[in-house]
Amino acid sequence: MGQMKGPGLFLAQFAGDRAPFDTLPSIARWAAECGYVGIQIPAWDGRLFDLARAADSKDYCDEVAGICREAGVEITELSTHLLGQLVAVHPAYDDAFDAFAPAALHGKPAARQEWAVGEVKRAAKASANLGLPVSVSFTGALAWPFLYPWPQRPAGLVDEAFDELARRWRPILDVYDEAGVDIGFEIHPGEDVFDGATFEMFLERLGGHPRCRINYDPSHFLLQQLDYVGFIDLYAEHICAFHVKDAEFNPTARQGVYSGFQSWKNRAGRFRSLGDGHVDFTAIFSALATIGYEGWAVVEWECALKEAEVGAREGAAFVAEHIIPVTDTAFDDFAGGGSDPATVRRMLGLDR
Repeated sequence: MGQMKGPGLFLAQFAGDRAPFDTLPSIARWAAECGYVGIQIPAWDGRLFDLARAADSKDYCDEVAGICREAGVEITELSTHLLGQLVAVHPAYDDAFDAFAPAALHGKPAARQEWAVGEVKRAAKASANLGLPVSVSFTGALAWPFLYPWPQRPAGLVDEAFDELARRWRPILDVYDEAGVDIGFEIHPGEDVFDGATFEMFLERLGGHPRCRINYDPSHFLLQQLDYVGFIDLYAEHICAFHVKDAEFNPTARQGVYSGFQSWKNRAGRFRSLGDGHVDFTAIFSALATIGYEGWAVVEWECALKEAEVGAREGAAFVAEHIIPVTDTAFDDFAGGGSDPATVRRMLGLDR
């Protein structure tokens, strides 16, 4: 059985313009001081990482890895979530998602998509230069505005959306295949791939592409009221990354899964710091140990209530306490006896 690694921390929610969050050396040291042994780097954040240089220069990647080692952490994965989002954007979200791209591309959806595709491909080469076998991302979305089937969806609308999504991602995934790197897609509301059924639709249209895999995040499943522990068994072969994030769901007579357009603080379903929500992490870590998951456990901190740095420090200890050191022996070995083929056959009543 494999051994999970961690705790790691996704830096996207912490990177900023003030110290120690404004440079890679300082934020890496801070993460180590919080108790983390790994960091997941947002590939789009130029304050921490130069994606273009990383794709072109093994020397630069060695330098980045050395900075992390000196701070006491290693790189878990590169994240291209915001870049992957721009691979497929429905026009209803063009203005909102322009913020993920350089200002020169705002209002130019075709140019923005072309740029994003190039950046995601760069992350494959950068991951390979860093010696990372896994990256994490979003699929983007074309069908999401039609999630609820009212008015009735025209026949073929969803099929065409997923066909197009696969057409856009297949050449990107081929680049990842050449680089020897998997993409773990975070299954997430707001993406066309938001649950197991939609992941299967996407994977089928990709012809079962071997680099199309899953970044498992139970918080999004709890908020959809999906069996997030059973999901691990069902999609074990596809899970290559793990975002450890908590959430709670408190339906009332006023709101439920859709949460009534309320702010995060006032939603029936909301994200919480680790240990403050409803996710059963004991069951999750046990299920992941059972399937032999060997990747990282990376905290993605998001909470509607708790202060971020407090949540980060608590999260490191929480993950460290939940990772199961996997045994390579059986607990009842002490009571076992020797065995040979003749003994086995005799115990079965054979050869009598």
